[in-house]
Amino acid sequence: MTMKDTPFQTLVLSTVFVLAAGTLLVLGRNILLPIVTATILVYLLESVAGALRRLPILGRLPFGVLRLLLLICAAAVVFVLAAVFSATVRDIMSVAPTYEENLRTMVDGIGAYFHFEDDVLWDRVTAETIGRIDLRRFSLAVLGGFTNLGSVVLMVIIYAAFITAERRSFQRRLSAGLKSPEQSARVLAVVGAINDKISRYLAFKTLINVVLGAVSYAILWAFNVDFALFWAVVIGVLNYIPYVGSLLAVAFPVALSLAQFGSIGLTVGLGAALTAIQVTLGNIVEPRLIGRQLNLSPFVVLLALALWTTLWGIPGAILAVPLTSILAIVLASFEKTRWLALLLAERVDGPTRPGVTEDSSQVLTDS
Repeated sequence: MTMKDTPFQTLVLSTVFVLAAGTLLVLGRNILLPIVTATILVYLLESVAGALRRLPILGRLPFGVLRLLLLICAAAVVFVLAAVFSATVRDIMSVAPTYEENLRTMVDGIGAYFHFEDDVLWDRVTAETIGRIDLRRFSLAVLGGFTNLGSVVLMVIIYAAFITAERRSFQRRLSAGLKSPEQSARVLAVVGAINDKISRYLAFKTLINVVLGAVSYAILWAFNVDFALFWAVVIGVLNYIPYVGSLLAVAFPVALSLAQFGSIGLTVGLGAALTAIQVTLGNIVEPRLIGRQLNLSPFVVLLALALWTTLWGIPGAILAVPLTSILAIVLASFEKTRWLALLLAERVDGPTRPGVTEDSSQVLTDS
């Protein structure tokens, strides 16, 4: 005779599982991060390959060849961007003293305009603020996170190549390893929902970020901002991070433009132009293309962003939304965990009573 698990036992087991999973994610970061990133990259490439097959010439290529070409192109782009990032960080280090001098000159000009030259308090405030600025150290601390991304690029490409090569056989092996055709059909349905939702999200999000980066580059070039290409790429990459990413993307080039020009007017104009394109794409274009197809509560997205950033840093922040969406789809597919998926959702479509037979993943993921 077996006893049912009490709520207390369930709570204890759930707590132990969460702690064990968190420990695994932290300790296994160097192994898990490239694998997860490669999987997300494969989702993106699959979506792009499906779109390219609709074109007259590329549509004649075998799907495997098309995926291989896309993987090679993605690897080339990533390696070029890594080289650009590394070279730009070195260049910023070299011009940092000039930027610091521009800031001091601007502050001296403000003091002269308001006749603060001989004011002891003004001298003390400037000495404790502008006088302590070390742009070389600040830039290295902030931008070093981007250069460190290059250390996992090679492993990501290798993993993505193997995942792409084994993708078709994986479903056959998964079906063979399950006990019954019903289990196989259910698991494949969950995998299919994940493939569909994540691929579409990443494809549209990447398209929006490419457009954002291109327009931002034009704005930065028009304002004659140093390292315009670098900042445009940073803006496009950081826009994968929900909510705070767009703010950080604008803050970096705007802050350094103040040091470059020593002009508050130019800095305000640049900030307004970059913010305008962010608001236009983020509040008008992106909702029309992406909508709410992943169906995650904004509060849950913020919590996921904080959690994954704590665990994996900047890469974790970029992957936070896809990883949380995968978790929500998996939880929604099992009756015992469906209530957790409902807590993650922004809205609930369809019946919510216990014992419903409708596919739970469909309830949570339909747009």
